[in-house]
Amino acid sequence: MATTICFIIWVLFITDTVWTRSVRQVYDVGDPEDWAMHDFDCPRECFCPPSFPTALYCENRGLKEIPPIPSRIWYLYLENNLIETIPEKPFENATQLRWINLNKNKITNYGIEKGALSQLKKLLFLFLEDNELEEVPSPLPRSLEQLQLARNKVSRIPQGTFSNLENLTLLDLQHNKLLDNAFQRDTFKGLKNLMQLNMAKNALRNMPPRLPANTMQLFLDNNSIEGIPENYFNVIPKVAFLRLNHNKLSDAGLPSSGFDVSSILDLQLSHNQLTKVPRISAHLQHLHLDHNKIKNVNVSVICPTILPAEQDSFGYGPHLRYLRLDGNEIKPPIPMDLMTCFRLLQAVII
Repeated sequence: MATTICFIIWVLFITDTVWTRSVRQVYDVGDPEDWAMHDFDCPRECFCPPSFPTALYCENRGLKEIPPIPSRIWYLYLENNLIETIPEKPFENATQLRWINLNKNKITNYGIEKGALSQLKKLLFLFLEDNELEEVPSPLPRSLEQLQLARNKVSRIPQGTFSNLENLTLLDLQHNKLLDNAFQRDTFKGLKNLMQLNMAKNALRNMPPRLPANTMQLFLDNNSIEGIPENYFNVIPKVAFLRLNHNKLSDAGLPSSGFDVSSILDLQLSHNQLTKVPRISAHLQHLHLDHNKIKNVNVSVICPTILPAEQDSFGYGPHLRYLRLDGNEIKPPIPMDLMTCFRLLQAVII
């Protein structure tokens, strides 16, 4: 039990670093007197708060072009404008940039000058959501930790796009136009530290190939995925959160071992075509199976087997705490065997 709690805390801690690592860096700007030597000229189209000298706010101003960025700027906000291009020139002095928000503009791949982004050697966060991109932009700086490309028109990932992005921890490609042919076996090669991959709301029929080994969160909701290859999870042995809601998964499309994967803590399979509860691991804590075609719950099949060597870790049985089965063809009452197997269950929705 203690081992599982420690593992969960470790997962949450590691996941949290995806979001907070740079927050510690945000305010690590050194002695304020050091900024006196910098040019504090502010582009007239933008706002430069005296209390936050490393930030430049240019959002919601109807801009069609990126203004020259002063060398002191770390955080650049350009969202919700009419910008179509990203040329090199505005960034030629912006060597300290850590954060760029270009969400909700009109940027196309043709509008991004080659080298405009890769020259930003300290950039950690790049937001390009709600633009007109048709492929993942490249080249990108090696320093990048988060790349957010949701709600574009991305259907292509050029070969080698991610080959030098070993520091990337989060890649968000949700709500684009990705098909299975967008991926090669080496598409994700180079993403050695990727922890979260979001490809929800695309047009995938198959699971993406050869994901990075450190992937912990995989979101594939709202695709048309029909099956999962045998031993698929062997290459992502750390996956803890798996979402496959709103797909076309059937019993025949699952591997023979189901989801008996010890690393998975949260499994979401809502709105699919399953007729029975798949095999799960004793480590699993949250299971979403609502709105499938399940008619009954065969506890003798789904109750995980606990090996003698694992008895100390499972003193109270499997760790399942939350089970959702509503929207199926199951009729109450809940089988008593279910509660006997999963003694830690705190909520069952049926």
